[in-house]
Amino acid sequence: LQVQVIPTTEGQTVTLMCSTSCPLTENPAAYIWYKNREFLYQDWSPWYQQLVSSDEAVRYSCAIKGYKDLRAPEVSVDSVTPTCFKVTYAKGRMCSYQQTSVDEPCSITYPTEVHVQRTADISDHVRLTCNTSCPGTSFIWYKNKHLDRQHVKPQFVVPKTSADSFYCVVQGLEDLRSAEVCTEDENCWSVNYVSRRICALQSSSVNISSEYLHPDNEKPKFKLWYKIKRSGKKEAEELIMATGSKEYYDNVKNQHILRIINLKKTDSAEYTFRLQKDDERRKQSDLPGVTLVVTGLKVKFTPSAVVTEGQRVTLTCSTSCPLTDNTIYIWYLNSRPLTRPENQNKHLVLDPVSSQHAGNYSCAVKTHNTSSPEKTLTVRSITRKWTPAVAAGVCAALLVLIPLAVFLWIR
Repeated sequence: LQVQVIPTTEGQTVTLMCSTSCPLTENPAAYIWYKNREFLYQDWSPWYQQLVSSDEAVRYSCAIKGYKDLRAPEVSVDSVTPTCFKVTYAKGRMCSYQQTSVDEPCSITYPTEVHVQRTADISDHVRLTCNTSCPGTSFIWYKNKHLDRQHVKPQFVVPKTSADSFYCVVQGLEDLRSAEVCTEDENCWSVNYVSRRICALQSSSVNISSEYLHPDNEKPKFKLWYKIKRSGKKEAEELIMATGSKEYYDNVKNQHILRIINLKKTDSAEYTFRLQKDDERRKQSDLPGVTLVVTGLKVKFTPSAVVTEGQRVTLTCSTSCPLTDNTIYIWYLNSRPLTRPENQNKHLVLDPVSSQHAGNYSCAVKTHNTSSPEKTLTVRSITRKWTPAVAAGVCAALLVLIPLAVFLWIR
């Protein structure tokens, strides 16, 4: 079990994923997240629910429900820049790429992007170079979607007439890889994706976009999308027909879009695009497709839903995957919107909380019709209530004190 750190296009932030080295037998599994060793939340999605900025003092970990003692080693995101990000692992297999022991902490700097550069070389050859935004990165090459053990250096030369496809990945972070390229586009069969991870709200619509190439003299007969669902070691594959809530768009050259309308949680899956000529299917599943996570909204109270006047309470509009940083949230108290600018964030802070804050809260995202179920915040008063028991105690005390005061006065 490992917390995987993946760069985003959302400014200087990263996403976190609870990654396993083998398929889980329980499906759907329940993932538990921890921050500085304290329990945060439990959810069905392996993705951490919000984007993460750098902070060396904050350590993240995760576990699988039922196996809380087998937590992933803690991870801190030390720095994030437009070109690089630095991560410190308490221990684990990620450290094995930099040192011999997996039981010692290690810090690794990763690039935020990687791409293959093609340059002309001598004698009708092309030089392929794996470039990244961060110097000193180690790579692994893939040829025709399989590990290429022949090429271990950042660059090598290939005949211009080669029909092979290549891409490179960052060693130790295989999720960070380049687009697939050939020496010449006109000789190439390849499929790449505009975005490989998508977080979308229930009832909304989403476009899953692919970019493809095929030889000029070999045109595909079919362009098809498949939905891949995994359960343990089993993999179920479903051909997506362009009917109902699923639409195909093939209007732009070398780009194919799958549009899904009125998203449901069951639409969460991996989607892969394939080119098919005649009866042959060019199977692209060796290459990861697009992971779509469809999430609802729910309100969470910290420290709890029952608090006392004067406490600090944080309300979170919780999701199962990180929405973009520019998402505008709308908070409701007893079905009435809280319209002040400070109430348009993912977190609503009540400090200090008072009896006026008690009621039913819900949240929504601007421009979407989805809203969370209502959840009740109870605020207890710090003043002591005048109950019959308290009144009886006061009366008894007065019956003793008044005669005593009269006696002392007479004396």
